[in-house]
Amino acid sequence: MSETETPEQENPHAKVVLQAARAMTKASLLVTPPAVIVCIALFSILNGMPGFLGSLVGGVLAMLASLSTLGMMRFSAGQDPMFVMVIALGGYVVKVVLLFGALTLLKGVTALHPMSLGITMIVAIMVAAAAEFAAFRKTKIPTIIPS
Repeated sequence: MSETETPEQENPHAKVVLQAARAMTKASLLVTPPAVIVCIALFSILNGMPGFLGSLVGGVLAMLASLSTLGMMRFSAGQDPMFVMVIALGGYVVKVVLLFGALTLLKGVTALHPMSLGITMIVAIMVAAAAEFAAFRKTKIPTIIPS
């Protein structure tokens, strides 16, 4: 901490990161659950109860993974920008390992239709990522473009 900086001073990056996280969370929660519900309905019709359960589990895992990224943004908002990148990249690695572990544990569960689970996860992750990207682009974030 420098002599001119007081502990009460707010990190100027925190406001921007929190603004982006809010917009991205709102957009993700607006479009991802309906996409998951469509997948659940479709795979319930096509594959019965195993399709329903597989799609439900896939949707929940994908939405938790997506929301965990946004939670990490909120958690790290007040940190130094370099530390925010460390949390983002480290969180991504942890999330991928946890998803891999969860899917490995679910591999032998016969009550779940594996294709329903996988396709629902792909759909939910892609829809959430697209919604978050669109929300980020719409968010008014001050940017300095060097000449």
